[in-house]
Amino acid sequence: MNKEEFFKKIEIELKVSKNSVYTVKNYVKSNIDLIKFVNKTPEEVTEDDVKEYVAEKLSERSAISTIMFLAAIKFAYSTILKKDLTVNIRRPKREKRIPTVLTKKEVVTLFESLSTKKSRLMVSLMYGAGLRVSELVSLKVQDLNFEEKVGNVRQAKGKKDRIFNIPKSIFSKLKRQVERQKSLKEVYLFSGRKGKKMSSRNMQKIVKNAGKKAEIKKEIHCHTLRHSFATHLLENGVDIRKIQELLGHADLSTTQIYTHVSTEELKKIKSPIDTLEVLEDE
Repeated sequence: MNKEEFFKKIEIELKVSKNSVYTVKNYVKSNIDLIKFVNKTPEEVTEDDVKEYVAEKLSERSAISTIMFLAAIKFAYSTILKKDLTVNIRRPKREKRIPTVLTKKEVVTLFESLSTKKSRLMVSLMYGAGLRVSELVSLKVQDLNFEEKVGNVRQAKGKKDRIFNIPKSIFSKLKRQVERQKSLKEVYLFSGRKGKKMSSRNMQKIVKNAGKKAEIKKEIHCHTLRHSFATHLLENGVDIRKIQELLGHADLSTTQIYTHVSTEELKKIKSPIDTLEVLEDE
């Protein structure tokens, strides 16, 4: 089997399995990179070749990069050539990184730094409903139910649907946005050029530029708003299992990372020494 045929078969199998565009792109690229590195036909690639690639190309990268690469190789070779080249390769443990979170004051400053009403409404909804950027740009006019005061996220990560509460503070603005889009016969809630779906990359630029303009000394991305949404709910006393449902996390352990970033709650804890009456300031 030649390389091009192999890559095409991988792409077909991934699409048949209903994988996301992102997964298809990255799995195919991982296999192209491996074949290019070892300069062999797909059938000639060995377990040692895979290990060498990981050691040479991924040793300085994050653990998740290695895990995703091995998943891509395993899928391709198990599905197409009926053998698993990764079965004896140990996966590294994922790093437990604390996500970047904005304070409530920083969120307000970010909103104020957005240059257009449309940008402010999009970013407000992303934060206010804890949406992923891909979910925001995929929202359609029909996905908002103003009578029930909820919105629907269709086929989110993991191919799951879920609902979100429409924030009261932007309820009227969203209603006007829907009416405007309907009058223009647009499909998406926030359409891009010529009525097409807005790109996630464009949204990332909008948020990043607003962060710079606001002079917030943190690395800000669209997902930072989702992290902030979850953390602020936790600080407001919302049960973590409810936050899990709102975020659409399949596993509670994914949501529990936010229990480590709620610094505002930690600040409220008094030291036991401050409860003693015998000490006084001198």
